Order: sequence, then C-alpha cells, then structure tokens
Amino acid sequence: MTVLINLSVLFDRPTGITTYANNLVPHLKPLDPTLLIARSRSGFRCYAIADNLSPAHGSRGHLRRLWWTQVELPRIYRKLQSSLIFSPVPEAPLYRKSRFVVMVHDLIPLRFPQLFARSPLIPYFRWYIPQVLAQAQHIICNSQATARDITDFWNIPAKKITPIPLAYDSNHFKPLSPKKALNEEIASQKDAQQLLSSKKALNEELSQEAREDFSTKRPYFLYIGRHDPYKNLQRVIEAFAKLGDRHCQLWIAGACDPRYTPALQQQAQELEVSDRVQFLEYVPYAQLPLLLNRAIALVFPSLWEGFGIPVLEAMACGTPVITSNCSSLPEVAGEAAILVDPYAVGEIRAAMQLLLEDGETRSQLVQLSLKRASLFSWEKTGRQTMEVLQQYC
Repeated sequence: MTVLINLSVLFDRPTGITTYANNLVPHLKPLDPTLLIARSRSGFRCYAIADNLSPAHGSRGHLRRLWWTQVELPRIYRKLQSSLIFSPVPEAPLYRKSRFVVMVHDLIPLRFPQLFARSPLIPYFRWYIPQVLAQAQHIICNSQATARDITDFWNIPAKKITPIPLAYDSNHFKPLSPKKALNEEIASQKDAQQLLSSKKALNEELSQEAREDFSTKRPYFLYIGRHDPYKNLQRVIEAFAKLGDRHCQLWIAGACDPRYTPALQQQAQELEVSDRVQFLEYVPYAQLPLLLNRAIALVFPSLWEGFGIPVLEAMACGTPVITSNCSSLPEVAGEAAILVDPYAVGEIRAAMQLLLEDGETRSQLVQLSLKRASLFSWEKTGRQTMEVLQQYC
C-alpha cells in the first residue's frame, strides 16, 4: 500500500505553502511515499503530473488543480493501490473512497470576507474546504489559533485536529557572523551587487537609490510578504511616516500586486515618504538572510496569520521583530518580539521608534529571538506529521 503526497500546488517562487511542503517532505521519507509532482525529486518515488496546476498559473491553475483533484487523483489512488493521500493544502477528492489527511494553513478569507468579496476563494472556503475536512481521516494545522478557527467556523471536533508548528531552515536563516560587527559596519558593495543580481534574475533591477542605500548601509525596517490589505501595510507605511528619524528607510519585499501595490505607493507619495519607502518586488529565497540580517527589525503587524514564517525566519537571524498581538503570531514569537495592536498605528510607530533609539532593547531582542527560534525545526515538524500519518496508513 502506498502513501501519496500531493504536491500539485508547488511552484518555483516559494512562498508559505511551497516553503512548508519543500521543507517537510524530506522528513517524511521513512514512510516511503510516492510524490505526485510535476518535476521528479531525487531520492523519492515520483508520479508525474501536469505542471500547470499551481498558483503560478493564477485562477486557471487553481481551477485545473481542483478538477484534477476530483477526477484524476482518485484514478491515481486506485492505480497505485494507495492507502492514504496527504495534501499540504485542504484539497482532496470528495465523495470517493479515497482516504486522506490534509493541512489547513489559515481561514483568512472567512475572517475578512469584505476583502475577498469578489474572490473565488469565498465559495472555495465556504463550501469545498468544509466538505474536504468533514470527509478527511484527520486534519493537521499550523497553530492553535488555526485549530480554533477550524472548530469555530466549520464545527469540526477538536479531536480530529492536530496543530503542528512550522519551522525554518536553520542552515539558511542564521546570524551573519559576527552579528555585532554587521550592525555597525558599512555593507559592502558586494552585498549590494548580490541583491541587485537577485533582481536581475527576475528581469528587473533595483532602483539606483535602493542600491546606494544598501551599499552605504542606510538603516531600514523590513517587511516580507504579500501586499494584501490584511497584511496591514497601509498602517505600517503610516506609522513609518510618523517616525522622527528621517534617515531610516522602509523596505517592502514581496511580489507587487496590481490590485493593491499602486495604492500603497500612492499613500507613500501623499505622506511624502516615497523616497524612503522601497518596493523591492519578490526577493529570491537565497537573498532573504542577508536582507534580514541587515534590517533594524522585521515589521510584521498582520491583522491575522495562520502561522507567520517570516517572523520565525527573522528571529533565526537574530533580527528584532515587531508583530501583532493576535492570531498565531504570539504563539510563534513568544516573548522574543515586540507585540502590538495591529490596528493601532501609534503602537506600531512607538515600537519602531524604540528600536531606532534603544540599543539595549535591540540587543535583548537579538538574544531572545535566537533562543526562541531554536525551539522550532523542520525535523520536529516532520516527525510530528509522520506520527499522525502513520495512524492512518
């Protein structure tokens, strides 16, 4: 009998779900699974599937993946005489004899329906996912906050849900040694060239201003993630504009979104900080540790998160974090971050001002962050996930 791991959702620009799946799968190898994947992976049995099912193909990719899940996946399940499907997203064949365990990351479209009023995600979350969870053998999620949401929104019994925290790559996200020197020295031109080359890989270039800011080590706050309204960037920019220090910058790393980014850029212009707010677009995974290490702090006061991997990756680099006092974020950050009310611009600004002015607080947060991050590992996440899957194989 074969355990299938459904990796139809993977794509080349790793964000939350792709990062989760890529880091988890190696630790599930003792199950001897078969990967359903578009590109074969060394060391695993792989079953080739179409390469146009992922979020990289937009709404069409999403619809193709749902059709494939309902029609093709059950056929593969029978053909390979499988005993279980594990999916890193809450998608599985409905009303079939397939047995499956799924992962739920968040319920954000249900928490903020006004932000997703015209999105196909609303029927997806209101009808399809509840049916998947009702028919699942078991449900894994990434935090206690998400587990509560699954129970509250869909009335799923808590005994059917296992929260398993996510993690980070400790070989990739770490302090660049020595940390103290990195906070004091001027970043080298080589560092600027590395970041610039990462942009060229996407056929884009950093502005000359951004390159100069990086090479002369102008202090900057950093945000990493999407530009969706629930990410709260509007309040971050407003808080930044109210800082007394006119020398520091705000760097926003994440793929620009034509629905939301122009409004954020317009806001920066209206607040007369557009020359100090840099939109870096998508920054490749290889460059994130450098970007995090050089930052004054990661500013991540999202209105809601299922987990918040950027917070953990920043702490692993010894970078101070400002994040929200709600959802899963206190579970991730513990006492190693400055927690703020994400709706309170004044609290976000005060936290940024504190880290600009108080070296002792910054140093304390560096040590607390490293200690906190050490509690998380993909090995631990994988082991706990495998223990759940073994119960249903």
